[in-house]
Amino acid sequence: MRLTTFTDFGLRTLMYLASLPPEQLSSVTEVTKVYHCSQNHLVKVVGQLSKLGYLQTTRGKYGGICLAMSPRDINIGQVIRQMEKHLDGVDCTTSECELVGCCKLKAALQEAMGAFLEAMGNYTLADLVENQEQLTQIWKVGEMSGSKKSGK
Repeated sequence: MRLTTFTDFGLRTLMYLASLPPEQLSSVTEVTKVYHCSQNHLVKVVGQLSKLGYLQTTRGKYGGICLAMSPRDINIGQVIRQMEKHLDGVDCTTSECELVGCCKLKAALQEAMGAFLEAMGNYTLADLVENQEQLTQIWKVGEMSGSKKSGK
């Protein structure tokens, strides 16, 4: 099972934000520098995470992004389900495969995907950042931004 880059950066963004001190905001620009990724792509990722209720975004001079809930309340399996568009393994409706009428592959892949999502559902964002000291050294958390949450 391979996640899309969209979901991958969604999970990485959540991990990065979970490693910040609770009162500290980040920005899309900061996260793109950490992960060396496209700012345009990350804007879409952050927009979706915000729409799903995982992030709080604030525009303006003192704006930024932060988690909208506790890392303990963010289930990784659920995030993957919400971020991934195609979790069925293969799309038999668009191919001209001769096996469509008798193929067992699709059912096997769906079962495998279900097992994968069930396993990922055993983890929260807090579990993924338990090694926060190591992560903050890699990311140099706190050195890039010093913004405080506004209105909190």
